[in-house]
Amino acid sequence: MNGRPISGASVGRGNGVLALILGALLLAVTACGGGGTGSGSGEGDNKGKKSDTAQSGQSEAIVGITPKDGAKSVDTSGALKVTASKGRLTEVEVRDAEGKKVDGEISGDGASWTPSTHLAGATKYTVHAVAKDSEGRTAAEDAGFTTLTPQNTFIGTFTPEDGSKVGVGMPFSLRFSRGITNPEDVEKAIRIKTEPAVDVEGHWFGNDRLDFRPEKYWKPGTKVTVDLNLDGVEGRSGVYGEQDKTVKFTVGRNQVSVVDAKKLTMKVMRDGKVIKTIPVTTGKPGMETWNGQMVISEMLTVTRMNGETVGYGGEYDIKDVPHAVRLTTSGTFLHGNYWASGAFGNYNASHGCIGLRDVRGGWDKKVPAAWFFNHSMVGDVVVVKNSEDRTVAPDNGLNGWNMSWEKWKK
Repeated sequence: MNGRPISGASVGRGNGVLALILGALLLAVTACGGGGTGSGSGEGDNKGKKSDTAQSGQSEAIVGITPKDGAKSVDTSGALKVTASKGRLTEVEVRDAEGKKVDGEISGDGASWTPSTHLAGATKYTVHAVAKDSEGRTAAEDAGFTTLTPQNTFIGTFTPEDGSKVGVGMPFSLRFSRGITNPEDVEKAIRIKTEPAVDVEGHWFGNDRLDFRPEKYWKPGTKVTVDLNLDGVEGRSGVYGEQDKTVKFTVGRNQVSVVDAKKLTMKVMRDGKVIKTIPVTTGKPGMETWNGQMVISEMLTVTRMNGETVGYGGEYDIKDVPHAVRLTTSGTFLHGNYWASGAFGNYNASHGCIGLRDVRGGWDKKVPAAWFFNHSMVGDVVVVKNSEDRTVAPDNGLNGWNMSWEKWKK
């Protein structure tokens, strides 16, 4: 038995050879597998390298800025535009020399950007714009230019003044130094914000006056901010605005006084409640007082009233009229009267004004005229009814409340 071959040894040698062959095959397969994975990664790596190359390559997007860099005397409206071809705009920033940003909007297709308002005159601007192509690669462009220096300008004088506290009837009124032929551009350059928010609309009286008001009297406590962005707006051909100013005012308590020309009384109301009834005299026959809603636009402790200034010749010239509040541009006042003591509450004796009992010199604070004067403010409303005259014109003073809201907005 010891001489017989050991089958286990014989099988072991065969298995060893087989194992060696299988190992070699496995190595070959592994090598092929490894080579296959390497090709995939290589191709992936190669693709990655190509992508990296694409990413690092120059963007196909082209940014265009008009006007060109360094341009001078650029128009304040319609000249500035940023475009992108073979890509989309992603960022546009325009600022003046002081860093103030110009608002604008990128179009829905990303092909252009335009400012939302005009530019200021004689101002240097810088433009920075960025666009991306279809591969996400960015292209940027920068430019600078200076707007024209206007040779002819206009301004708007306004009421109320900045920081004022006014009555509920006070509009914001602008009177321009030049007739305006581009009213839409001028009105667009004036922005009004209120707290609490309320719709405020503008109305033009002729071509040189623009008033703003809400549909109804202001709510007491309303804070109004007016931005006059008129610098650079072309109000008429070759004539540009020069104001860039913010005006703020606050609305006080609600006071509306109702004058009845037949009953010869004035009821002073606060928040809809009568706080005092005062006997008055109004315009005599042929010189009746206007009907309608009139806003106090000026308050004078004492003033001179001369008939020649309002078309009544030399009928009167009173140098010391006390406690006078102006209601119309044409000369209607509510004022103290010391020369017609028997008229108040009894008959109409004035030349169109509303008279309240007073003393010469206005020294007595207890008389009706002094009381009313001391309890009033610019912007309060005086309503006249039952007079034989017509309703006061909306542009005669700050009296746009005599126009319907529908007409006001036209």
